[in-house]
Amino acid sequence: MQQKILDKLKITQLTEMQEATLQAAKKHDVVVLSPTGSGKTLAFLLPLAERLQPALPGIQALILAPTRELALQIEQVLQQMGLGVKVDCFYGGHAMYEEKKSLANPPAVLIGTPGRIAAHLREHQLNTSSIHTLVLDEFDKALEMGFQEDMGFIIGELPHVNRRLLTSATAMETIPDFTGLRNPETVNFLQDSSSAPEIQLKSVAVTGKEKLSPLYRLLCKIGNRPTIVFCNQRDAVEEVSSFLRSKKLAHGVFHGGLEQPDRERTLMKFRNGTYHLLLSTDLAARGLDIPEVEYVVHYQLPDAQAFIHRNGRTARMHAKGTAYLLLHEGERPAYLSTTPTPEHLPAQASPPPPSPWETLYISAGKKDKVNKVDIVGWILQKGKLEKTDLGRIELQDHAAYVAVNRQKIDKALPLLGAEKLKGKKVKVEKAR
Repeated sequence: MQQKILDKLKITQLTEMQEATLQAAKKHDVVVLSPTGSGKTLAFLLPLAERLQPALPGIQALILAPTRELALQIEQVLQQMGLGVKVDCFYGGHAMYEEKKSLANPPAVLIGTPGRIAAHLREHQLNTSSIHTLVLDEFDKALEMGFQEDMGFIIGELPHVNRRLLTSATAMETIPDFTGLRNPETVNFLQDSSSAPEIQLKSVAVTGKEKLSPLYRLLCKIGNRPTIVFCNQRDAVEEVSSFLRSKKLAHGVFHGGLEQPDRERTLMKFRNGTYHLLLSTDLAARGLDIPEVEYVVHYQLPDAQAFIHRNGRTARMHAKGTAYLLLHEGERPAYLSTTPTPEHLPAQASPPPPSPWETLYISAGKKDKVNKVDIVGWILQKGKLEKTDLGRIELQDHAAYVAVNRQKIDKALPLLGAEKLKGKKVKVEKAR
């Protein structure tokens, strides 16, 4: 079973941390301590998969994640594993009606944020009697976000859990009693050099308060490589975004002040290559699975812990990455033992060409009995496109987002707009 899953995920070999977690979870509750980006999601999903019994009714496993984005991405990995069981993902930011309706046929695995799962329990919507496995993912982040009361309430409503897995990107002095962990085995790879990301640190010189110009020249030099620029506050993110828009440098914006659908679309466009550049607060530093980020830029310096988590966005799963710090002359954060290598920037810069991809929105998704194969066939046939014109496809309950060749999307739109998808009229447009 494990090999079939790895084949579907196109993974040739587990990391030492993942293998250790898998073995420990066969006999014990487990605490997994490992850096951001080291593959903890697969580490807990593999032992969970082994415990599932597809023929049994009811919810068998509950996964609590601190953010909606992380919950959705855990769901995506589970779907890719092809376990043949129903998986649901519940989170705030939209009405509970669809979630309640889905519970008429309970999933084998339920993923959710603590607030939304607690809300369903308080309304007596969830039957927890069949849940035998509990995962508390990014538990330290969940505590940091104030979910302790909700998590304590939820865990108190799980009478028959006999295996608990807790993951964290930071070590904790004590683990709260409400988790119910019983003599857990700790898999600690926080200090392990094999799981630590290989990151090259570089500095960009700034003078006075003028950071925008050197940032722009740096981003132009980086070009169309996946990059995240981190700021400490939302206002700074918006200020940088306004400046880059004036320079016609395409990017996405991600912070807690945005509505949830806007945040999800931004991440989706970043994943599918419509944006190569993401501006964010530390909201994107943890609890998100954003693959293949090559560069991290610290526009504003964080504290030592946030510095580690931000850098964890790059060099994931043993890849290499580069982190830039914008520093004044003689400036060096206390958590760095040496000054990073200076990066020499061109005096003049011009923005890189736009991404080859644009995102297409289709108003039909999983709950409309539409799958990726349906979408590909429909777009190729009705939109007169080639396979090479299509990139990443992401399905939601009632929507689909498709990366389409930027040079051809305008011609395809009217063709698709005039056609039905699986016998139904759908809305088709460029994603906002």
